[in-house]
Amino acid sequence: MRVTDLSELAAFDAVARHRNFRRAAEERGVTASAISHAVSNLEARVGIRLLNRTTRSVSLTDAGAVLLSQLSPAFGEIGSALDALNQYRDTPFGKVRINAPNSIARFVLGPVMGPLLAQNPNLELEIVATDRLIDIVEEGFDAGIRLGESLREGMTAVKIKPRLRLTVVGSPAYFEQHPVPRTPADLKEHVCIRNIYPSGKPYAWEFSRAGKTIAFEPTGPLSLDDHELMVEAAMSGVALAYVWEGPRPPPSCGRGPRRMPGIVVCAGGLALSLLSNTQAHLRRDASSRRSAARLGRQCRRSAKHCIVET
Repeated sequence: MRVTDLSELAAFDAVARHRNFRRAAEERGVTASAISHAVSNLEARVGIRLLNRTTRSVSLTDAGAVLLSQLSPAFGEIGSALDALNQYRDTPFGKVRINAPNSIARFVLGPVMGPLLAQNPNLELEIVATDRLIDIVEEGFDAGIRLGESLREGMTAVKIKPRLRLTVVGSPAYFEQHPVPRTPADLKEHVCIRNIYPSGKPYAWEFSRAGKTIAFEPTGPLSLDDHELMVEAAMSGVALAYVWEGPRPPPSCGRGPRRMPGIVVCAGGLALSLLSNTQAHLRRDASSRRSAARLGRQCRRSAKHCIVET
Protein backbone atom coordinates (compact mmCIF):
# COMPACT_ATOMS: atom_id res chain seq x y z
CA MET A 1 0.00 0.00 0.00
CA ARG A 2 1.24 3.47 -0.89
CA VAL A 3 1.60 6.19 1.74
CA THR A 4 -0.97 8.25 -0.18
CA ASP A 5 -3.45 5.36 0.02
CA LEU A 6 -3.12 5.22 3.80
CA SER A 7 -3.44 9.01 4.06
CA GLU A 8 -6.63 8.97 2.01
CA LEU A 9 -8.09 6.18 4.15
CA ALA A 10 -7.22 8.12 7.31
CA ALA A 11 -8.92 11.21 5.90
CA PHE A 12 -12.06 9.21 5.10
CA ASP A 13 -12.04 7.63 8.56
CA ALA A 14 -11.89 11.06 10.22
CA VAL A 15 -14.73 12.52 8.10
CA ALA A 16 -16.87 9.42 8.60
CA ARG A 17 -16.50 9.55 12.37
CA HIS A 18 -17.10 13.31 12.73
CA ARG A 19 -19.60 13.59 9.84
CA ASN A 20 -17.89 16.93 9.24
CA PHE A 21 -14.97 17.94 6.99
CA ARG A 22 -13.84 20.88 9.15
CA ARG A 23 -13.60 18.84 12.37
CA ALA A 24 -11.86 16.03 10.46
CA ALA A 25 -9.33 18.58 9.15
CA GLU A 26 -8.67 19.89 12.68
CA GLU A 27 -8.06 16.34 13.91
CA ARG A 28 -5.66 15.62 11.05
CA GLY A 29 -3.92 18.96 11.29
CA VAL A 30 -4.61 19.92 7.67
CA THR A 31 -7.06 22.13 5.78
CA ALA A 32 -10.65 21.15 5.04
CA SER A 33 -9.81 21.45 1.35
CA ALA A 34 -7.00 18.86 1.73
CA ILE A 35 -9.38 16.48 3.47
CA SER A 36 -11.98 16.92 0.73
CA HIS A 37 -9.40 16.24 -2.00
CA ALA A 38 -8.16 13.11 -0.19
CA VAL A 39 -11.65 11.66 0.11
CA SER A 40 -12.46 12.50 -3.53
CA ASN A 41 -9.21 10.82 -4.66
CA LEU A 42 -10.10 7.71 -2.63
CA GLU A 43 -13.57 7.51 -4.16
CA ALA A 44 -12.12 7.96 -7.66
CA ARG A 45 -9.55 5.24 -7.05
CA VAL A 46 -12.04 2.65 -5.76
CA GLY A 47 -14.77 3.76 -8.19
CA ILE A 48 -17.48 3.92 -5.49
CA ARG A 49 -19.10 6.86 -3.72
CA LEU A 50 -18.40 6.56 0.01
CA LEU A 51 -19.98 9.77 1.35
CA ASN A 52 -23.12 11.69 0.59
CA ARG A 53 -22.38 15.42 0.83
CA THR A 54 -24.61 18.45 1.00
CA THR A 55 -23.79 21.97 2.09
CA ARG A 56 -25.25 21.17 5.51
CA SER A 57 -24.48 17.51 6.19
CA VAL A 58 -22.29 14.51 5.49
CA SER A 59 -23.56 10.93 5.60
CA LEU A 60 -22.20 7.50 4.75
CA THR A 61 -23.31 5.46 1.77
CA ASP A 62 -23.78 1.72 2.31
CA ALA A 63 -20.31 1.11 0.85
CA GLY A 64 -18.87 3.83 3.07
CA ALA A 65 -20.42 2.26 6.18
CA VAL A 66 -18.89 -1.13 5.31
CA LEU A 67 -15.49 0.44 4.77
CA LEU A 68 -15.65 2.41 8.05
CA SER A 69 -16.63 -0.71 10.02
CA GLN A 70 -13.40 -2.36 8.93
CA LEU A 71 -11.15 0.68 8.98
CA SER A 72 -11.91 1.78 12.54
CA PRO A 73 -10.61 -1.42 14.22
CA ALA A 74 -7.57 -1.42 11.89
CA PHE A 75 -6.63 2.17 12.76
CA GLY A 76 -7.25 1.38 16.42
CA GLU A 77 -4.74 -1.48 16.25
CA ILE A 78 -2.19 0.74 14.50
CA GLY A 79 -2.58 3.35 17.27
CA SER A 80 -2.17 0.69 19.96
CA ALA A 81 0.95 -0.65 18.24
CA LEU A 82 2.51 2.82 18.16
CA ASP A 83 1.56 3.46 21.81
CA ALA A 84 3.23 0.19 22.78
CA LEU A 85 6.53 1.56 21.48
CA ASN A 86 6.50 4.34 24.09
CA GLN A 87 7.69 1.92 26.78
CA TYR A 88 10.95 1.60 24.87
CA ARG A 89 11.46 5.31 24.25
CA ASP A 90 13.39 6.01 27.48
CA THR A 91 14.03 2.46 28.64
CA PRO A 92 16.97 0.45 27.27
CA PHE A 93 16.02 -2.85 25.68
CA GLY A 94 17.56 -5.54 23.53
CA LYS A 95 21.14 -6.80 23.43
CA VAL A 96 24.14 -4.55 24.03
CA ARG A 97 27.57 -5.98 23.16
CA ILE A 98 30.50 -4.55 25.12
CA ASN A 99 34.18 -5.32 24.66
CA ALA A 100 36.67 -4.59 27.45
CA PRO A 101 40.29 -5.53 28.26
CA ASN A 102 40.31 -8.65 30.38
CA SER A 103 42.77 -7.04 32.80
CA ILE A 104 40.31 -4.34 33.91
CA ALA A 105 36.85 -5.72 33.08
CA ARG A 106 36.37 -7.17 36.56
CA PHE A 107 36.59 -3.92 38.49
CA VAL A 108 35.34 -1.55 35.79
CA LEU A 109 32.22 -3.49 34.76
CA GLY A 110 31.81 -5.93 37.65
CA PRO A 111 30.16 -3.46 40.09
CA VAL A 112 27.64 -2.14 37.55
CA MET A 113 26.33 -5.21 35.73
CA GLY A 114 23.91 -6.30 38.47
CA PRO A 115 22.36 -2.87 39.15
CA LEU A 116 22.08 -2.10 35.43
CA LEU A 117 20.19 -5.33 34.66
CA ALA A 118 18.00 -4.96 37.76
CA GLN A 119 16.96 -1.44 36.72
CA ASN A 120 16.42 -2.40 33.08
CA PRO A 121 14.67 -5.79 32.86
CA ASN A 122 14.37 -5.57 29.05
CA LEU A 123 18.13 -5.20 28.62
CA GLU A 124 20.52 -8.03 27.70
CA LEU A 125 24.27 -7.55 28.18
CA GLU A 126 26.92 -9.45 26.27
CA ILE A 127 30.41 -8.61 27.56
CA VAL A 128 33.50 -10.00 25.88
CA ALA A 129 36.60 -9.53 28.04
CA THR A 130 39.82 -10.00 26.11
CA ASP A 131 43.14 -8.19 25.78
CA ARG A 132 43.17 -8.98 22.06
CA LEU A 133 42.87 -5.83 19.97
CA ILE A 134 39.34 -5.85 18.57
CA ASP A 135 37.75 -3.65 15.92
CA ILE A 136 34.48 -2.68 17.61
CA VAL A 137 32.64 -1.99 14.35
CA GLU A 138 33.89 -4.98 12.36
CA GLU A 139 33.11 -7.46 15.15
CA GLY A 140 29.63 -6.08 15.85
CA PHE A 141 30.09 -4.44 19.26
CA ASP A 142 28.05 -1.46 20.46
CA ALA A 143 30.83 -0.14 22.69
CA GLY A 144 34.31 -0.95 23.89
CA ILE A 145 36.64 0.17 26.66
CA ARG A 146 39.99 1.24 25.28
CA LEU A 147 43.30 2.56 26.60
CA GLY A 148 44.24 6.07 25.56
CA GLU A 149 42.22 9.05 24.49
CA SER A 150 42.20 8.61 20.71
CA LEU A 151 38.95 7.66 19.02
CA ARG A 152 38.41 6.37 15.53
CA GLU A 153 36.13 8.29 13.20
CA GLY A 154 32.44 7.76 13.88
CA MET A 155 32.88 7.06 17.61
CA THR A 156 31.92 9.03 20.70
CA ALA A 157 33.01 8.54 24.34
CA VAL A 158 31.50 8.57 27.82
CA LYS A 159 33.59 9.85 30.74
CA ILE A 160 34.00 7.93 34.01
CA LYS A 161 35.92 9.01 37.12
CA PRO A 162 38.46 8.88 38.66
CA ARG A 163 41.54 7.62 36.79
CA LEU A 164 42.54 3.99 36.74
CA ARG A 165 46.22 3.63 37.52
CA LEU A 166 48.96 1.08 36.97
CA THR A 167 51.12 0.29 39.96
CA VAL A 168 54.16 -1.82 40.87
CA VAL A 169 53.50 -4.57 43.41
CA GLY A 170 55.49 -7.27 45.16
CA SER A 171 55.06 -9.82 47.96
CA PRO A 172 56.43 -9.72 51.52
CA ALA A 173 58.45 -12.83 50.66
CA TYR A 174 60.10 -11.02 47.77
CA PHE A 175 61.11 -8.09 49.98
CA GLU A 176 62.67 -10.37 52.53
CA GLN A 177 65.30 -10.98 49.83
CA HIS A 178 65.33 -7.59 48.05
CA PRO A 179 65.26 -3.90 49.06
CA VAL A 180 62.12 -1.89 48.36
CA PRO A 181 62.56 0.19 45.17
CA ARG A 182 61.98 3.90 45.69
CA THR A 183 62.38 5.19 42.14
CA PRO A 184 61.94 3.74 38.63
CA ALA A 185 65.74 3.62 38.33
CA ASP A 186 65.87 1.23 41.31
CA LEU A 187 63.86 -1.33 39.31
CA LYS A 188 66.95 -2.18 37.26
CA GLU A 189 68.22 -4.10 40.30
CA HIS A 190 65.02 -6.16 40.59
CA VAL A 191 63.41 -9.13 38.90
CA CYS A 192 60.41 -7.74 37.00
CA ILE A 193 57.68 -9.42 34.99
CA ARG A 194 57.62 -8.40 31.33
CA ASN A 195 54.17 -7.17 30.28
CA ILE A 196 53.16 -8.33 26.81
CA TYR A 197 50.16 -7.97 24.53
CA PRO A 198 48.32 -11.13 23.41
CA SER A 199 50.34 -10.85 20.20
CA GLY A 200 53.53 -11.32 22.24
CA LYS A 201 54.73 -7.75 21.77
CA PRO A 202 56.14 -6.34 25.05
CA TYR A 203 55.28 -2.91 26.42
CA ALA A 204 57.22 -0.76 28.85
CA TRP A 205 56.42 0.10 32.44
CA GLU A 206 55.66 3.82 32.40
CA PHE A 207 55.92 6.24 35.32
CA SER A 208 55.14 9.91 35.66
CA ARG A 209 56.83 12.53 37.83
CA ALA A 210 56.63 16.32 37.53
CA GLY A 211 54.85 16.01 34.22
CA LYS A 212 57.52 13.78 32.68
CA THR A 213 57.04 10.17 31.61
CA ILE A 214 59.73 7.62 32.41
CA ALA A 215 59.74 4.28 30.58
CA PHE A 216 61.32 1.16 32.04
CA GLU A 217 61.91 -1.99 29.98
CA PRO A 218 61.86 -5.10 32.22
CA THR A 219 64.28 -7.89 31.36
CA GLY A 220 62.98 -10.56 33.71
CA PRO A 221 62.58 -14.25 32.80
CA LEU A 222 58.76 -14.19 32.97
CA SER A 223 56.47 -12.62 30.34
CA LEU A 224 52.70 -12.48 30.88
CA ASP A 225 49.69 -10.86 29.21
CA ASP A 226 47.17 -11.42 32.03
CA HIS A 227 47.18 -9.04 35.00
CA GLU A 228 45.59 -11.45 37.47
CA LEU A 229 48.27 -13.98 36.61
CA MET A 230 50.88 -11.25 37.10
CA VAL A 231 49.50 -10.59 40.60
CA GLU A 232 49.59 -14.32 41.38
CA ALA A 233 53.19 -14.48 40.21
CA ALA A 234 54.11 -11.44 42.29
CA MET A 235 52.41 -12.92 45.37
CA SER A 236 54.45 -16.10 44.95
CA GLY A 237 57.58 -13.99 45.42
CA VAL A 238 59.06 -14.67 41.98
CA ALA A 239 59.17 -11.05 40.77
CA LEU A 240 57.64 -7.58 40.84
CA ALA A 241 54.56 -6.90 38.69
CA TYR A 242 53.19 -3.81 36.94
CA VAL A 243 49.40 -4.13 37.12
CA TRP A 244 46.17 -2.20 37.28
CA GLU A 245 45.45 -0.72 40.68
CA GLY A 246 41.96 -2.07 41.29
CA PRO A 247 39.48 -1.18 44.04
CA ARG A 248 40.24 -4.44 45.84
CA PRO A 249 42.73 -7.31 45.51
CA PRO A 250 41.61 -10.55 43.86
CA PRO A 251 40.25 -13.02 46.44
CA SER A 252 43.11 -15.42 45.72
CA CYS A 253 45.68 -12.84 46.83
CA GLY A 254 44.83 -12.88 50.52
CA ARG A 255 45.84 -9.50 51.94
CA GLY A 256 46.90 -8.42 48.49
CA PRO A 257 50.34 -7.50 47.17
CA ARG A 258 52.30 -4.57 48.53
CA ARG A 259 52.36 -1.41 46.41
CA MET A 260 55.75 0.23 46.11
CA PRO A 261 55.95 3.53 48.04
CA GLY A 262 57.69 6.47 46.42
CA ILE A 263 57.08 5.28 42.85
CA VAL A 264 54.66 7.51 40.96
CA VAL A 265 52.88 5.30 38.46
CA CYS A 266 51.15 6.44 35.28
CA ALA A 267 47.42 6.98 35.24
CA GLY A 268 45.82 5.03 32.44
CA GLY A 269 43.22 6.90 30.42
CA LEU A 270 40.36 4.71 29.24
CA ALA A 271 37.74 5.41 26.59
CA LEU A 272 34.31 3.80 26.47
CA SER A 273 33.91 4.11 22.71
CA LEU A 274 30.33 4.20 21.46
CA LEU A 275 29.10 3.89 17.89
CA SER A 276 27.79 7.19 16.56
CA ASN A 277 24.59 7.35 14.54
CA THR A 278 26.29 7.30 11.15
CA GLN A 279 25.25 5.40 8.04
CA ALA A 280 28.07 2.89 8.53
CA HIS A 281 26.73 1.96 11.95
CA LEU A 282 22.99 1.91 11.34
CA ARG A 283 22.95 -1.87 11.50
CA ARG A 284 23.10 -1.49 15.30
CA ASP A 285 19.80 -0.06 16.57
CA ALA A 286 19.54 3.23 18.46
CA SER A 287 18.40 1.47 21.64
CA SER A 288 21.72 -0.39 21.80
CA ARG A 289 23.61 2.88 21.61
CA ARG A 290 21.43 4.42 24.32
CA SER A 291 21.89 1.34 26.50
CA ALA A 292 25.67 1.46 26.08
CA ALA A 293 25.63 5.13 27.04
CA ARG A 294 23.58 4.26 30.13
CA LEU A 295 26.20 1.66 31.04
CA GLY A 296 28.79 4.42 30.85
CA ARG A 297 26.75 6.60 33.22
CA GLN A 298 26.34 3.63 35.58
CA CYS A 299 30.13 3.15 35.58
CA ARG A 300 30.58 6.84 36.33
CA ARG A 301 28.46 6.47 39.46
CA SER A 302 29.92 3.14 40.61
CA ALA A 303 33.50 2.61 39.39
CA LYS A 304 36.11 4.14 41.71
CA HIS A 305 39.34 3.56 39.86
CA CYS A 306 38.76 4.33 36.24
CA ILE A 307 38.24 7.15 33.81
CA VAL A 308 36.75 7.22 30.38
CA GLU A 309 38.05 10.12 28.36
CA THR A 310 36.31 12.09 25.64
